[in-house]
Amino acid sequence: MKNNAAEFHPIIKKVNDRLNNYLESSYTPSSIVLSQKPAALLAEEMHIKEWIEKGGLSDKNVETFLDVYLEHSQHMHSPRYIGHQVSSHHLASGIADFIHGAINNPMAIYEMGPSAAVVERVMINWMLDKAGWLPSGDLYDFSYQEQKGDGVFTHGGSMANLTALLGARAAIAPEAWKEGTPKDLVVLAPEVSHYSISRAISILGLGQNNIISIPVDDEERMQPNALKNEIENQLSAGKRIMAVVANACATTTGLYDPLNEIGEICSTFNVWFHIDGAHGASALVSQKYRKYMKGVEYADSMIWDTHKMLRTTTLSAAVLFRNAQHMIDAFQQKGSYLFHEKENVGFDVMPYTIECTKAPLATKLFWVLAAEGEKGMEDYIDHQFDLTKQIRDYIKSQEDFECPYETEANILCFRYIGNDSTNAFQLKIRNAIVTQGKFYITSAEFKGIRYLRFTVINERTKLKDIEVLVHDVRQIAQSLQKDLDLVKN
Repeated sequence: MKNNAAEFHPIIKKVNDRLNNYLESSYTPSSIVLSQKPAALLAEEMHIKEWIEKGGLSDKNVETFLDVYLEHSQHMHSPRYIGHQVSSHHLASGIADFIHGAINNPMAIYEMGPSAAVVERVMINWMLDKAGWLPSGDLYDFSYQEQKGDGVFTHGGSMANLTALLGARAAIAPEAWKEGTPKDLVVLAPEVSHYSISRAISILGLGQNNIISIPVDDEERMQPNALKNEIENQLSAGKRIMAVVANACATTTGLYDPLNEIGEICSTFNVWFHIDGAHGASALVSQKYRKYMKGVEYADSMIWDTHKMLRTTTLSAAVLFRNAQHMIDAFQQKGSYLFHEKENVGFDVMPYTIECTKAPLATKLFWVLAAEGEKGMEDYIDHQFDLTKQIRDYIKSQEDFECPYETEANILCFRYIGNDSTNAFQLKIRNAIVTQGKFYITSAEFKGIRYLRFTVINERTKLKDIEVLVHDVRQIAQSLQKDLDLVKN
């Protein structure tokens, strides 16, 4: 196949038809969400090695690969995909991916992708405005002001957390870029922080021993009094606190740390306050639920994934700074072939991000907003949060199930407490559910107890789907119990 538009047009039409069938079948509750096969067998069925060796892909044979590929992919648009915190995305976001796949404009340097760069600046301002960090309220305000926030899109929340903590390090130890990370820096974070925080700390050279875990309460929220005491202890020991990290919301439970109280403490001690808002910062879009983000005004930095509750395809995340200078200071280096003095009608983002070649990630968010508008986005978030509360009430009403907390976002832990409520038994139930393929759910530990867990992120999920899930869990649990009884006897 020649590399030109005329050659690829027929194959694009064939792929489009196959994708349409895939999506239409995914929308049906009775469809299989996930069909897994052993890796070696799946590789054989897709004939990967033959394609690599011989080529020859065309509109006449593309389905021999694509049909198998799609059948054994995760069906994110199934109403019974309620697993990880990855969006059952709005299809408008996929249009952005398609356009990028055709024009391939990396936009870290303005002249390489002017249109995408402008869209990113506006989307950053939109997010800053939601956080209260855009004083002018003008989405076209591209000026530099210290009292104005700034930010950049990155390939995922882990990269965004690392970038934010680089800003925190530059603020307290600007010499670290050349001389290395000082040994007296510590980071304070709740016991249940996302693993990307721990990774970022080691990448930055602090070492795991300099992550100070702050105790959490019975719902695994950071305890402000414990934070205050630990700040005082660390300062008395001669340590400098590089940052305090808070969850908005926690990955396991969907519950928010008390951001306002934490922010007040950080303000009192003049300590950098970072909010890991990968999932829960989207509450800022909702008039009903933005209360969970009260205290964001104290934060120095925040991350916000759009491929979770803002309905974009993966990966797309933003790291936001309340003070634009902090973003500028995070990376202190020069690349003469890139960062030379030049007249520029736009703005380069490369000096402020880890990635050298960066995809136009913000266009994904733009396309969703362009399709639905802010009100549509708000309605979606409200609906998913509301539905999760209804589901929690339903599950709690079942005598052989329990939920350990009142929900806030759209994440819920629950467990079967019939004949066997051990951690190992919950995992067996989860594995059986996933193997069955009718639902996709996850599992997590909450205060040392294993729970089944789901994220109500799909707009097509209904309460009746959860009723079917509860029925299936109950049947699976009873079947597993019978098998265990037979083994014992």
